[in-house]
This record gives sequence, C-alpha cells and structure tokens, in this order.
Amino acid sequence: MAKNLVIVESPAKVKTIKKFLGANYEVEASNGHVRDFPKSQFGIDVEHDYEPKYITIRGKGELLANLRRKAKKAEHIYLATDPDREGEAISWHLSLALKEDPAKMERITFNEITKTAVKASIKAPRQLDMNLVDAQQARRMLDRMVGYSISPLLWAKVKRGLSAGRVQSAALRIICDREDEINAFIPEEYWSLDASLAVPGEKRPLAAHFYGTDKKMAIHSREEMDALLAALEGKTYVVTDVKKGERTKNPPLPFTTSTLQQEASKVLNFSTQKTMRIAQQLYEGIDIKGNGTVGVISYLRTDSTRISEEADSAARAYISGTYGENYVSLAPKAAKSGQKIQDAHEAIRPTDINRTPSDIKDSLTRDQLRLYQLIWRRFTASRMAPAKYSTTSVHIGAGEYTFTVSASTISFDGFMSVYQEEEDEKKGNVLKASLEEGMTLTLNELLPEQHFTQPPAHYTEASLVKAMEELGIGRPSTYSPTITTILARRYVAKEQKNLYVTELGEVVNHIMKEAFPSIVDSRFTAMMEGLLDCVEAGTVQWKTVVRNFYPDLKRDVDAAQAELEKVDIADEVSDEVCELCGRRMVFKYGPHGRFLACPGFPECRNTKPYFEKIGVPCPKCGREIVIKKTKKGRRYYGCENNPECDFMSWPRPSARKCPKCGSYMVEKGSRLLCSQESCGYSEKKD
Repeated sequence: MAKNLVIVESPAKVKTIKKFLGANYEVEASNGHVRDFPKSQFGIDVEHDYEPKYITIRGKGELLANLRRKAKKAEHIYLATDPDREGEAISWHLSLALKEDPAKMERITFNEITKTAVKASIKAPRQLDMNLVDAQQARRMLDRMVGYSISPLLWAKVKRGLSAGRVQSAALRIICDREDEINAFIPEEYWSLDASLAVPGEKRPLAAHFYGTDKKMAIHSREEMDALLAALEGKTYVVTDVKKGERTKNPPLPFTTSTLQQEASKVLNFSTQKTMRIAQQLYEGIDIKGNGTVGVISYLRTDSTRISEEADSAARAYISGTYGENYVSLAPKAAKSGQKIQDAHEAIRPTDINRTPSDIKDSLTRDQLRLYQLIWRRFTASRMAPAKYSTTSVHIGAGEYTFTVSASTISFDGFMSVYQEEEDEKKGNVLKASLEEGMTLTLNELLPEQHFTQPPAHYTEASLVKAMEELGIGRPSTYSPTITTILARRYVAKEQKNLYVTELGEVVNHIMKEAFPSIVDSRFTAMMEGLLDCVEAGTVQWKTVVRNFYPDLKRDVDAAQAELEKVDIADEVSDEVCELCGRRMVFKYGPHGRFLACPGFPECRNTKPYFEKIGVPCPKCGREIVIKKTKKGRRYYGCENNPECDFMSWPRPSARKCPKCGSYMVEKGSRLLCSQESCGYSEKKD
C-alpha cells in the first residue's frame, strides 16, 4: 500500500506525476473544485458577517468519497493543486472536505511538471497560505454578489438567461465605449507628398518623403497641396545632409499569459480560449517518444516575466553553443519598472530549452507544435543579444522645403535570428544609392496623395486582453473566461477577428451604466483587483473588502428594481420562410447554438437547424455551401440541399475554378489548391 497520497487538479497530470514519484506515492485528481456555493441559494450569510456557505459540488460526491478512502489509508497527504490563488483555494477546500488530521496534510507546488520540479516540491512542503485562500474567497464572493444580485434583474427587465459579472461587465463596457468612439468618429482629410528622384549613376529612382521647412508641416487640403506644388515648381533638389548611425532593438520579454494570448492571436489566429486550452495540454504533459509523458512548458497563468536562475543559465549555454557567444545577452532581461508582478511564478517558458520544436514535432499535434514553437522562440530570444541596425538619414533641400529619406539594414541579427515580430518581418527601406552632401538630384515627378484619418479599430480578442491588462481589469486566469462568457451570452459577436457589440449587449451595458455605474467602471474594477492583491499580501482582511462592497451593491439593486423599465429585445428575423405557415422565421439560441424557429409559437411549432452560408455555390448542384459540424463537433462544408446533394469538403471551398482542370478549389492557409490532388495546381489567395 502506498504511504503517500498526492492530490492534483487535473486527471491529465496523474499518470505523469505517478511515473516521477514511484510506488510509495498514489496520485489522484480532484477534477478542479470539490466545494462551491449552492446554485439555488445566495450562499453568503449577510446577517452573520458574510459567512460563506459551501456545499459539495453536485456530481463530486463519489469522487470525494474515493479521495477520503485513499486519504484515510495514507500516512501523508500532499495537496498539489495549481500554483495560484485558485489552486490554493482548491487545496483548502480539499483539506476540509477530506476530514483528515491537518498534521498529515501539506501543500506542495511546482511551476513545471518535470521530474526535477515535482521531486523538489515533495522535499519542500509547506502549510496552506491562507492569504492566498482568502484572496480567492473574496474574489469568488464579490463575483457571486454581483452575479446573484444583478442577473435576476436582467432576467426581469430584459430576458431570461442573461448574466452580469464583475469583470465581464467592465469588459463589455470597454467594447461598447470603443463602438461609440467609432460611431462618433468624423474623418479628417490630410495629404502626403513623395518625390521620385533620379540619382546620378543609378537606374532605380529614389523615393523621398515631404517633411516641411524647419519643422514638420501638415497638409490638410487640396488647396494647400496645390499651393505647395506651385511653390516647388522649378526647384533644384540637393542633398543637404547625410547621417549614418546605429540603432539597437532589444529582445522581447518572455511571455506572460496576456502577451501569449495576444501573440498567439496575431501570429497563429488562435482565440484566447484555444490558446489556453493548448497551453494547458503542453503544461500538463505530452507523451514524447523515448521520454514518456512530460510537461514541456512552465505554468501558463502568470503575469511575471521573471525566469529562474537555472532556466536562465541553461538558455545562455544553449545559445552560446548553438549560435555563438556573441549572441548571448550580456545582462538579464528585466521587467519594466513599475510593472505589477506576482513573483511567485515565472514567465511562460519551455521546461527544457534543449527540447527544440523540431526535436518533438512528431509527438505534438499541429496546433500544439505551433504554440510550443512560439513559446520556445520567444523565451530563447529573451536571453539573446539585441539586434543592431545600420541607419542612414538623408535630407534633401528643394528651395525652402525639405524632403527626407530614411533607411536601415541589419548589421547584426542577434535575437532576430530566432524570433521576429510582425513589424520586424516587413521589409525595411534599403538605400542602395550612394548619396553625398551637395549632390544634385533630378526630379522625375511629384506624387501627391489624399488620405483620411481612420476611426479607432474594433477590439479583437488580443487587443481586448491588452486593454484589460493595461487597465488592471482581471488577472491572467480571468482574461479568457471573461471573453468566452460575453461571446457565449451573445453580448458581443465575433466577425473575422473583430468584436462587435450586439443589440442585446448594448441594452445590458446601458442598464449596467445607468443602475450600476461602479460595476462597469474600469477604475473601480481595477481598484477591487488591487484590494484582492492586498488580501494576498496580508495587508487587508478579506471580510473588510466584502463588508464595504455589498451594502452599496444591495442599495443599487433595490433602486434599479423599482426604477428601471422593461426592455423588449426583438428576435432577429431571417430570410427563411416557414413552410408550414408562411411567416418569416427568427433566430433562437439553444444549448447547441443558433437555430431557426417560427415566430407563430405556440400555434406553429416549426423549427429547423441554421447553417451559415459562405457565399460559394455548390460545385455539384449550384445551391449554397453551408458550414456544418459532425457529431463530434468537427467543422466541414456541405450543400444546403443535403441529402439530395451529397457534396462535402473538409477544407473551405472557393468560388474560383482551377484554371488547369476546371475543378473547384479549396482554401489552405494563404493559398488556393485544386480539390483534385492529381492536378496539383495552387496559387496565392488574393
């Protein structure tokens, strides 16, 4: 019989950790939380100083009974839930639910699931950190108070099934405010002017940009541009100044949860939810051929950019051996001053830098490989030397006016040999002509161009995470669930990458702003996060936070209940006509997403599935191609005329026909491929 019991959160970790610890250790999973507030009651006793009422989560009774049996037989119990506030709270709930002697229970944490880290944690157990537990308790209670108090109000005033959340309401407000900015935006005209100049002895013309006189000059209208063109007529273009220099670009910091979500969205087109799901798989363990199951990245919920000395030393040794000593950073990369860091965690990094993406690609799925590659490259780059550019800045005089040319070339690639961001990959202006002061250039033509200022961009998931982080709303563990919730509640719709507020979202935001201005105020939400950090640090009592919050919320809810009027949200009407009664069908939402229903309910109960059209005719019968899903949820493309037409395709079909064989083409990444593999024709997408 094993003498020691180790309890982790996820079943995926059990096999990995058991292998590391051996026969004297039994490893079991709690499957997340085992206790929570009851669903049918508030669960907080306001009359008795806000005492929480926890019950065993429905469906967890048998699991908990099994854990109790194992705990009773064990001499020692290690609570090994995740190394954050929520993990600490789960361990605390387990310690109470197991009903065992507290003396035989201890807490262990590890930042990565490797043999070294797990064994080291067993050697350094500790007691539960009640400050962490209390910070999580306070967060859960604040969220419960907001959700349980305001959601029924939204049900009564708008429609059933809506919800309000402390962080989600603030996030919705950010998106709505951006939408208001875009709607109120008035474009302003401006002009740019380029000069195409012939350089003696060079075939290729030089493009110079208009600057102004002594200071930069803006051109606001066609009239101003015409006056400038008249003033430049007949002027001689002479090189007045040539400056050569060097510019340094520092390597990026390793990933935090927020920056990983942002970069995975930009580079890999992953949603925040997908990024976190795949990162969790990489953290919990991958079965690597020849090595067994091992976690390949460190803990994924962190706002720290700190790196352990061991990982830093290993990275520098790898870089020195692979790229050369001159590629190693001379100093550790520090975080920006003033940045809030929960320094118990490290940044997200590979658990072994020598485990390169190419070494383990056969053990990973395509998406796992792409995300691991991103993390590995970013971490490696963060320990490397800066990149260096040779720069040239040229001023060209034309009467009293000046044109400029700037160019740069990489003189030392440094970290960019491993990792480049989107802006780095864009080809810089390379100056091939040899220019000297006093050289006269010949004007080929002046190229005026009209522009208009653009409104702020709609938020994407990546830019919303960035905004939430900058405003102090939420924490690493809440960014993805917050976005997932507002999308699932249909307050926000996602098209391409952009987030758009729905009519329902506008109504809910309006009610929240009117009745609960502090809940949707980003500064108030950030202040509450700061108070929770103080609870974690032990400088503020958790009940003090709760006592100060609830009375004001209760007063606002009571006032809103009395004063707010009911709002009717009409169902969105579709183009489909009900074949039973002739009415235009409307969109409804069920557990499996959108479907079409007759608005004549209950007289007419006709419903049918809704399939999104992609604007491409079926290659077989000419009807519309629609997006469908298999029983297991995998997306495919089929004809709306099914079962009469049996066309289906896994990749997205294109309306374009193959110029070589006439078959329909399909989209694969940035290319269009002929659907007939034997043809082999492909071309770049427009």
